[in-house]
Amino acid sequence: MNNIVTVQDAVTAFADFMEPTDAELDAIDAEMPVIRAEMDLLDAQIIVIDRTPSELDERRIRRARRRVLAAHRDQVNGAVGQTGGAA
Repeated sequence: MNNIVTVQDAVTAFADFMEPTDAELDAIDAEMPVIRAEMDLLDAQIIVIDRTPSELDERRIRRARRRVLAAHRDQVNGAVGQTGGAA
């Protein structure tokens, strides 16, 4: 019988240098507003998946879609501003 610890050791043997770099973590942090907005939209859509959406549900979904678009816009505008390109 194989011990699970040996499998775990083999999987995590190279974990020290497989960690995300600071640049990758910064990129994730920059995307967090978009990720959160998309999660809110998904939550609003999941709520109505098994029922007919009420007017309140429809408003919640519309607002969540607007937040996703605004987060994408802000991310793109921020990226353009950082690279010095014209908007």
